[in-house]
Amino acid sequence: MSATMEDVVSNAADGETAPQPPPASKEDISAEEVALYDRQIRLWGMEAQARMRNAHILLVTIKALGNEIAKNLVLAGIGAITVHDSETVTEEDLGAQFFIEEELVGGNRAEAAAPAIQKLNPRVQVKVDTAAIEGRDMGFYKQFSTVIVTEADLGTMISINDACREAGVAFYAGACYGLYGYCFADLIKHQFVIEREKGNIETKIGSETRTRKIVRTTTKKEGGGQYREFVTKEETYSPLSQVVKSQVDKSWRPKKKKGVSAVLPAVFALWKFQETHKRLPDPYEHKEDTKVFMAAVHDARNDLGLPLENVDAGFAISFLDSVGTELSPVAAILGGMLAQGVINFLGKREQPLQNFLVYDGDSTNAPIYSLHAQEDD
Repeated sequence: MSATMEDVVSNAADGETAPQPPPASKEDISAEEVALYDRQIRLWGMEAQARMRNAHILLVTIKALGNEIAKNLVLAGIGAITVHDSETVTEEDLGAQFFIEEELVGGNRAEAAAPAIQKLNPRVQVKVDTAAIEGRDMGFYKQFSTVIVTEADLGTMISINDACREAGVAFYAGACYGLYGYCFADLIKHQFVIEREKGNIETKIGSETRTRKIVRTTTKKEGGGQYREFVTKEETYSPLSQVVKSQVDKSWRPKKKKGVSAVLPAVFALWKFQETHKRLPDPYEHKEDTKVFMAAVHDARNDLGLPLENVDAGFAISFLDSVGTELSPVAAILGGMLAQGVINFLGKREQPLQNFLVYDGDSTNAPIYSLHAQEDD
């Protein structure tokens, strides 16, 4: 049942009635697209689908994780995707990737994957970029709705993240390390709407957490005298350059800090090792790498404000052995979560990732940690 103007009540921080987003027009989504995407339009609405339809995504590096991200976004109906990769296809790529075949070994990885990506959804515009990503400025990234960087070193990610921030473009990053991996999001400042049944207690405008606040509420009357509430929230993000210097929430009790996944300091330690040695650790080629990596894990644990018990030598060695390995099931899980995060961001209808997710294949857990600079007590 549609609501009249009298049925809608808005509660905004500035005291004014909040403007409602315009409905998707026929120019945004054709009748054929409505039929094609019927199930997901029913799930997240026409307006969200229209925003996806108009989105242009940049995906940097098309390995196993990039394969899964591209697949999910293209099938969801984004408007365009630019696949960037300056590397060539190797025999190792054939193990966990499904967009390339043996005869493509030796060719550019992005060019090899593009035809298979296009076949998934002919309505999506698939572009290829094979030039080096280093040195691209804000003007380059400004053409995209979202930038996703996979399997990159910390310096590259920070450089791209900073350029995206300058351009006002959302940034995601992720990587798989055998049984382990992570996803990171910097959406700068992002508003989204939560729809729920209206309760008896009035929703208050203002801060909910250190990073999230309620900026607006709208109430809609439905049949039978029921009311639905649409709560507009805003998340504020930190760039990766600040996140790597941040600690877990200082207000957490020791027991909660001890429960932080060991994957988190391991990822930070891997970045530090790579930054120092200009390569990934390889204990089979360099016996000293295990000792150096363990020291880096302890440093990362300390920098994150975690207790000594958080680091387990057996886990650290298992993580180290996984570096450089691509496992299809893990890539599928992480790629699905990262792609869903991008879909939620574009649709503006769900709580976005805030801001660092780690995946532990040993326990199949994927906790999320909100890492930001904190004021000293």
